Amino acid sequence: MEVKLNGYNALVGGSTQGIGLAIARALNASGANVTLIARNEEKLEEITKGLKNADYIVADFLKPDQVKSKVESHGKQFHILVNNTGGPPGGRAIDAKPEEFLTAFKQHLICNQILVQHSVPFMKKERYGRIINIISTSVKQPIPMLGVSNTIRGAVANWAKTLANELGEFGITVNNILPGTVRTGRLISIIQDKAKREGKALEMVEQEMIETIPAKRFASPEELAYAAVFLASPQASYINGINLPVDGGRTKSL
Repeated sequence: MEVKLNGYNALVGGSTQGIGLAIARALNASGANVTLIARNEEKLEEITKGLKNADYIVADFLKPDQVKSKVESHGKQFHILVNNTGGPPGGRAIDAKPEEFLTAFKQHLICNQILVQHSVPFMKKERYGRIINIISTSVKQPIPMLGVSNTIRGAVANWAKTLANELGEFGITVNNILPGTVRTGRLISIIQDKAKREGKALEMVEQEMIETIPAKRFASPEELAYAAVFLASPQASYINGINLPVDGGRTKSL
């Protein structure tokens, strides 16, 4: 099956690195006009030069009001919205300050809501919308030492399922991709923190993580991107309100 997204406009969050960058490139390779949104203008400018029919928005997801104003002033409307941004710092939930939860809630759920509210009127008019949220397998099985992330990701998953119920009749689908251990800068940071905390070598921590994955390897960002491209496509029109783990089989729950 060949996915063709010619004529569709896509907005991809956190698209200067890791999973977001891979998704932006994959959507563009399938024909979509892609708008990248992130806070590093230098990286955004460099990446868009390597894409066709692409532009960018400079905005910091720690500042929801800025995200709203920048997207509105940009003027473009979108058929495809990929909500993605960097995860909260690690640590136990019991040790987290209340402000850490509030910051993560704004960065993830509130900014997602702003982008959805911007996009949905156009999606309804076009009778075509694909909202894809990149969250975490922690919505099925909480991950140790990611207390704030576990909490916020669960909120986003329930928000998305609620939206799926509300928007399905308009030809709009809302789905979540749940990455497992993907070889990105965030994974490297998690490995480094765990190695320091447990007094182990980086290689040992990495191997221990790999042993928990039936596929016996980490994912590449591109493997997440393939799932996103399919969910963004017309072929996925009857897939709505799901949590799709892309984790090599690591998650033990159904």
